[in-house]
Amino acid sequence: MTKHYFTRLQESINANWDRPCLCNFKGEEFTYGDFATNIAKLHLLYEKIGLKKGDKVALCAKNSARWGVAFFSVNTYEAVIVPILADFHPESVNSLVDHSESLVLFTDTDIWKKLDITKMPTVKAVVSTADFRILYTADEKIQKANDGLDTLFAEKYPNGFTAADVNYPTDNDKDLAIINYTSGTTSTPKGVMLRYECVTENVAFGQKRLPSYPGDTIVSMLPMAHMYGMMFELIYPICGGASVYYLGKTPTPALLLGAMAQIKPYLVITVPLVMEKIFKSKVAPVINKPVMKVICKIPGLNQVIFKKIRTTLLNAFGGNVREIVMGGAALNPDVEKWFKRFKLPFTVGYGMTEAAPLLAYEDWWDFASKSCGKAVDSVEVRIDSEDPRNKVGEIQAKGNSIMSGYYKNEEATAAAFTEDGWMRTGDLGVIDAAGNIFIRGRSKNMILSANGQNIYPEEIEAVINNQDYVIESVVVDRGASLVALVYVDGDKLTTDGLNLDEQMALMRTAVNAEMPAYSKISKVEVMDQPFEKTPKMSIKRFMYK
Repeated sequence: MTKHYFTRLQESINANWDRPCLCNFKGEEFTYGDFATNIAKLHLLYEKIGLKKGDKVALCAKNSARWGVAFFSVNTYEAVIVPILADFHPESVNSLVDHSESLVLFTDTDIWKKLDITKMPTVKAVVSTADFRILYTADEKIQKANDGLDTLFAEKYPNGFTAADVNYPTDNDKDLAIINYTSGTTSTPKGVMLRYECVTENVAFGQKRLPSYPGDTIVSMLPMAHMYGMMFELIYPICGGASVYYLGKTPTPALLLGAMAQIKPYLVITVPLVMEKIFKSKVAPVINKPVMKVICKIPGLNQVIFKKIRTTLLNAFGGNVREIVMGGAALNPDVEKWFKRFKLPFTVGYGMTEAAPLLAYEDWWDFASKSCGKAVDSVEVRIDSEDPRNKVGEIQAKGNSIMSGYYKNEEATAAAFTEDGWMRTGDLGVIDAAGNIFIRGRSKNMILSANGQNIYPEEIEAVINNQDYVIESVVVDRGASLVALVYVDGDKLTTDGLNLDEQMALMRTAVNAEMPAYSKISKVEVMDQPFEKTPKMSIKRFMYK
């Protein structure tokens, strides 16, 4: 039986009591002992509020050390934590807190000023993530309890709170632990229901394949309310004794790399877009120089150059990185090819909130090019196709880490599963004899041509994004013609003295030369600003149809 993640957490607290646990970069810092003590204090507050096992607690705030404390205080109390993205519209936050029937809301003061408590009628108390003071309560008893929390705590633990007092429940595998909303929509929201075992399986797999150790550090860059960041930049690393550092607001590239140099993380969790930008800005200008193109083709000498580039890239992340894990989208094939030549320790995983989140992964040294790894231990994956190795079909999964369904949304839950119990991912792909999964695109993005050919816009976009001056693109179907929406590096075009229209015509010709007849672009439209993104940096395609 898989070891419960609360057991791992408790062991980690006991072994690392005086080590840093959750830290704001150049700010507030909680040791593992501080972390456990604050959790115990919040448990006392929950008792005074009347919170019971299974009650809901919403958490909508910017990333911070106290975000992590609040999360685990609810989770270990066996209430259901409801993380909500801090950049959702206030009306959406009101709606989701109400939809989840949350009794307590953790938030920061900036967000709180924009919310309307009258639209969250179930909420008994609002707690600040800045200092855990009460921002709102209609009950004086709750306010008094919070004001006297230190006294109550001292009475309960007259000899002081120690590691021996830490005791988290582990008989709750099948119980609901998290409701994670996948969007900020206010109509029929989809709150993914995840059990404790869903979290346990992801932590167990992470610690098995890429264990974290006391003294390891990690920089939290992804939104904590998103399952990818929550799991692999918070829950999993501290279950092995690592220290998590939060940068606060979204950092500039200079601030991020400066923090990396000081923190020296053992692991970088990111999205392909970030690594592609680093490649285009730092690596491509070097390897595209005429003399470097020649050197890169000379056996032996090219390895010296590649090793130097690899070292430079890893040093930019602090020099201690054991692996770079990317997820949320496919990595550009051309960038992947170069990373492989550099022997950069990177891999591309595959997951979704509904799997808490991991569905597939492979260690970097065994990672198959253009794949997203192999099914993780806790799930089975199949392709809904008569020939899964060669004919594209929907990727479907089942296992202990798959969600129970969507909260108070029976229609969406029914649509998410096949009759025989497999979860529909909505992604299309194939799987090879070794079990490597290759994603071809999203089923809802697939374009059916006039002659019945399936066109996967992501494959065309990968070629477009390799072209000079292109930053990102989206391919859409308009009147049976393929149109490429392209955002370009206008400043570089101007610096190089090139005409935009001429360059786009050249780009279209170059891309079409690599495409089959049914996937050729008929027109290019230049966007005047970057595409709108989701929190995991995927383009919001629905806005550009």
